[in-house]
Amino acid sequence: MTSRLVELCFDARHPRRLAGFWASVLGRDVAGDGVTLLPGDDGQLQVRFLPTEVPKTRPNQIHFDLMTLSLQDQQDTVARALAAGGRHLDVGQLPEEEHVVLADPEGNEFCVVEPTNNFLRGTGRIGAFSSDGSQQVGYFWSEALGWPLVWDQDEETAIQAADGGSKISWGGPPFHPKLAKNRLHLNLAPHSAGDTDEVERLLSLGAARSSVG
Repeated sequence: MTSRLVELCFDARHPRRLAGFWASVLGRDVAGDGVTLLPGDDGQLQVRFLPTEVPKTRPNQIHFDLMTLSLQDQQDTVARALAAGGRHLDVGQLPEEEHVVLADPEGNEFCVVEPTNNFLRGTGRIGAFSSDGSQQVGYFWSEALGWPLVWDQDEETAIQAADGGSKISWGGPPFHPKLAKNRLHLNLAPHSAGDTDEVERLLSLGAARSSVG
């Protein structure tokens, strides 16, 4: 038995504002709590924004790669993000690269990917949760979620559910060491209510108990 991926959580200084921004960019509805983006029609993952007083001081471990269907769709997505409070971001990308790098109102990085990107074709608006991490991390999450590896080359890995949807990818070395709690994290749940063995299974795969205060 594997875990079920429930949602992605953002730490945010202003959760309602950030939820509104991403609802506009992704075309999603916000739940009654004001801080949760409901899954989209394309089966995308729920996203929830949690309050924090900790300022953002370094690149996030995970960022969104937003897939687009045409050059006009890419331009419209960028324009919508800028109008909602986003901004262009220089992370060292080259002029000839076709994706557009942006940051949301709290500085969280994301990319609006060109429509010719075959790796993300057919994945939905959030094409990938692009992550900083090792090949071993990709193997762990493949086992944890029961998602097959769809890329495993040069220490880069990616997984995707058997029925499609967003991919989760890890870029391999070099990557930033983890110095504090990540601002984004995944919430899981057992497939069966009351399954008390799932924590032990995850620990046996290489997970460790962690205190985040």
